[in-house]
Amino acid sequence: MSRPPRIKFRKLDGILLLDKPQGPSSNQALQRARRLFQAEKGGHTGSLDPLATGLLPLCFGEATKLAGGLLGARKAYDTVAHLGVVTDTDDAMGQSLRERPVPDIGIPAIESALAELTGRLQQRPPIYSALKRGGEPLYAKARRGEEVEVEPREVDVFSFQLLPGSELFSGGGPLLRLRVECGSGTYVRSLVRDLGEMLGCGAHVAELRRLWVDPFIQPRMWTLEALEEQAGIGGLAQLDRCLLPVEAGMSGWARVDVDSAQARRLAFGQVVESRFAVPGEVAIFGPDERALGLGSVDESGVLRPRRLFSWAVETGGNPV
Repeated sequence: MSRPPRIKFRKLDGILLLDKPQGPSSNQALQRARRLFQAEKGGHTGSLDPLATGLLPLCFGEATKLAGGLLGARKAYDTVAHLGVVTDTDDAMGQSLRERPVPDIGIPAIESALAELTGRLQQRPPIYSALKRGGEPLYAKARRGEEVEVEPREVDVFSFQLLPGSELFSGGGPLLRLRVECGSGTYVRSLVRDLGEMLGCGAHVAELRRLWVDPFIQPRMWTLEALEEQAGIGGLAQLDRCLLPVEAGMSGWARVDVDSAQARRLAFGQVVESRFAVPGEVAIFGPDERALGLGSVDESGVLRPRRLFSWAVETGGNPV
């Protein structure tokens, strides 16, 4: 039996807005897309659970230098909470731990509970999560049957709303359709779990879909099947049209513009003393409007390079 031909990977820079399917892990979805694009280097910007679907920004090549910043971005999800059943993973992929009858709950009581779960909260992440302790993910410890204690941590929930179409009141089943807008590190599974406890019956996530991640508020997402179809139409050249430039991921940082001389100083790892008026981490752009990378401006206005793109260093900050 002949082996499939080895993939010849290539240098590729850009951002893919993947519509992750249900089932594979975020890393499995990344590797499938990376092989399809034949990209040497790739990373994703925040894991989605295997159950979850929706927006998973993938960074190829130099765009991976932005991934850390995109991890902390604001996000929005649609989820379905199944009331009355608690699972060990807090979602439908786990084992049922207990079942309780769902009491007669009115919309005002549900909305009151949602309001209490909005704002800056102390949240206990699920024990089946990718958080690491001692260099090992918590889910690995939990699967071995080890006792896992998870400390609460502070998260931001900007909005937690009941959507039309919930079936708790129509006799179709104890399901609540919800929309969550939250900050980095927030677990929707934990929100649904805590909501269920507040309502006196427990709950788990039956469905979860990520709608957007800042700055991709109205994303044009691509499924893996659609990407395979594009590859069949026109190969790698057609696939590359599905990518966003690295600049598309930089709008979350304050922008500073530098001239050719300043770009050269940054390329050599030197600071630029021009009294830039935007303290903090910044996106640096050169005189040709091309992004050079990320830097930081201190309180005195001095700009320091942090993570410059390869072309900014290789060309001394000058356009190629």
